[in-house]
Amino acid sequence: MTRAEQLRARLLGFRPTDRFWGWFWPILLMVLGGILRFWALGRPHQLIFDETYYVKQGVSMLDYGVEMRVPTSLKSPDALFTHGTPNVFTTEGDLVVHPPFGKWMIAAGEWMFGQTSSFGWRFAVALVGTLSILMIGRAARRMFGSTLLGACASFILAFEGHHFVMSRTGILDIMVMFWALAGFCALLIDRDHLRERLADRVGELPIGVWPTWGPWVGGRPWRWVAGICLGLCCGTKWSGIYFLAAFGIMAVWWDIGARRAAGVRRWGRTALLLDGPFAAVSMLLTSLVVYLLTWTGWFLTKNGYDRHWAVQHPSQEYGWIPASLRSLWHYHQEMYRVAISITQPHPYELNPWGWTVQARPTSFFYESPKKGVDGCTVAQCSKAITSLGTVSMWWLATAALVVVAYYWIVRRDWRAGAIAAGFVGGWLPWFQYQARTIFGFYAVAFEPYAVLACVFVLGLVLGSRSDSPQRRRIGLVAVGFFLGLELALFAFFWPIYTAQVIPFSHWQWRMWFPSWV
Repeated sequence: MTRAEQLRARLLGFRPTDRFWGWFWPILLMVLGGILRFWALGRPHQLIFDETYYVKQGVSMLDYGVEMRVPTSLKSPDALFTHGTPNVFTTEGDLVVHPPFGKWMIAAGEWMFGQTSSFGWRFAVALVGTLSILMIGRAARRMFGSTLLGACASFILAFEGHHFVMSRTGILDIMVMFWALAGFCALLIDRDHLRERLADRVGELPIGVWPTWGPWVGGRPWRWVAGICLGLCCGTKWSGIYFLAAFGIMAVWWDIGARRAAGVRRWGRTALLLDGPFAAVSMLLTSLVVYLLTWTGWFLTKNGYDRHWAVQHPSQEYGWIPASLRSLWHYHQEMYRVAISITQPHPYELNPWGWTVQARPTSFFYESPKKGVDGCTVAQCSKAITSLGTVSMWWLATAALVVVAYYWIVRRDWRAGAIAAGFVGGWLPWFQYQARTIFGFYAVAFEPYAVLACVFVLGLVLGSRSDSPQRRRIGLVAVGFFLGLELALFAFFWPIYTAQVIPFSHWQWRMWFPSWV
């Protein structure tokens, strides 16, 4: 074995060679999950939960380039909108609390299928939800070096109820999840490419010679891809900035570990001096530029909220800054002020402590048809869409956090650290907003890392390649049992995910959380 081959084995570990099956199973599960997500996507043909904001704002983006205000004097704007009058706006820009990119994505579906098409309202979220099934499977395969565990990750996400409901509701959170996951996947590819190049460059040196500072490994295009994806994540919701910070630190830490494993003598300084500045440009600067580009519609229009604020408020101190950027900065100050002022009680609000155990799922839609209405055959029926996660996955993920923390801190397992970074970027920041009204469905943003935490534990249950065949069979049965339970629970909750008309008593059976029983 050559020196380069030895370094590749040390830096990259075991890599599965069954490329066909490595793609086949995630694609198959993506297709199955996509069929479920696109099935009857337009039902109900009415705005549910926060679609009242984002679906209408998507139409506004198409017609005006920015979010326009809905007059308070207009009675039942949602009813007008859903019955064929999508233009319910004034000519004044509206103050909104989220950047525009996610609404542009919703607008794309409305442009393709029509502004009055409820299928079009939800097309974008169903598409990114479906694609994420493939992405998580490929990410897990790359992380764990196992086609089986990659397929498990795709299976878990395909049949996870919370992800399923969010993939069928025209709101922004599933898009935050998608772009953060896309950035994460790009960084995983970049990590492997860096280690391959390090192995090749260091392997070219004479035996016994180890580099002191280098080597330089080139442009690393996947870092730029990650910067673009995380910029779009921030352009969907500001919470994306936490993913950018967490993944940026994670990527630099990976660089340090790679150079140390490659035998670079001054590995810490080299990673910080060579890789750190490049990471700052390729991720931070790129994300900032992409974020600003998501505001192109606002820059090009005259009616956007605060569009001419700087002209109306000239500044001696900051007059050198272009008026459009000063106006945008003031707009951001207003957005932040409004966002943190949302403190009114809500029947479905949930503290972040309860997110991973599904302590208070959110009801997106509920009707109580009586006998003879909508096919109801008993005295009272229920018709609901509830963002209730498949509890087998979420409860295992909650317990898995302890395992992940142990393997990261004590065993220094980089995979555990990567999973922890997803939780740090998507869950931890919300604990600082104890006074703000927040909801459990925000957890979809870090759901891929909850899935990876489950897969981490399932990998331990499955056992290593060096274990006995009997031990592996027992592990395989345990993993199969978990996946079967996941599928059974998904089927059990299916009626309250898809607005099926069921007897009220059947709805009660599915509402396992105490406040609704």
